[in-house]
Amino acid sequence: MISVLHLGQIDYATALALQQNLVVRRKAGDIGDVLLLLEHTPVITLGRNAKAANILASPEHLSAHGVELFECDRGGDVTFHGPGQLVGYPIFDLREYATPDGKRKTLGAVDYVRRLEEVLIRTCATYRLPTGRISGLTGVWTQPLDAPQAKVAAIGVHISRFVTSHGFALNVNTDLSYFDLIIPCGITTHPVTSMAKELGRELDLNSVAEAVSRSFGQVFSSQMLWLESLDALAPTVGVPLQTPDNLRQLHGEDDIFLA
Repeated sequence: MISVLHLGQIDYATALALQQNLVVRRKAGDIGDVLLLLEHTPVITLGRNAKAANILASPEHLSAHGVELFECDRGGDVTFHGPGQLVGYPIFDLREYATPDGKRKTLGAVDYVRRLEEVLIRTCATYRLPTGRISGLTGVWTQPLDAPQAKVAAIGVHISRFVTSHGFALNVNTDLSYFDLIIPCGITTHPVTSMAKELGRELDLNSVAEAVSRSFGQVFSSQMLWLESLDALAPTVGVPLQTPDNLRQLHGEDDIFLA
């Protein structure tokens, strides 16, 4: 079962501290899997592979326009978060999920990212917006017949001892002019778009959050339990508190960064 918390709009520093707290609790087995859904106040974040040159605006310009700047430990380059964008932070223990072929009992990092993409592709399909993947790139992209594919959702994750953090950002009603401040994810060949732009109308963000939750349930074959507060988080059942060293070595380093 995946617990879902819809937190509304909060600043990035608060959300980052909350993620870190939940990761510690998930590793200790004090809680089960959690999906945080929220909006951020305007912020540009730099992932582990970020290049400073991909921020086009000066610190003074960002400050004057109320845009914060944060370095973080997710994979990927530079991206923007802000109002009208639905951000999802899954705090999952990947030992809970087998690979599709059943050969591995722990979901690998790449398969996990592909599942996040599938969640967002299905969510967009709910609104009759065709989206898909681009080979060699991470994220979710529109599938127009007569124009370049545009990025509607970005993904960047961190995995530590099988527990995930960070996640995805789905542009729903996002003010796309903010992306002029950066080279999103360092990609110059494809524009950034939003569901509202593609559909020609604004969407109710709560309804999109519900659609995302349903898609998570389908893709991760889990029940989704919406909670009103962090205090209602249920403990996990049957997950070992420590991973044997040989199993940890089998799956590689403790920390994995992917975008």
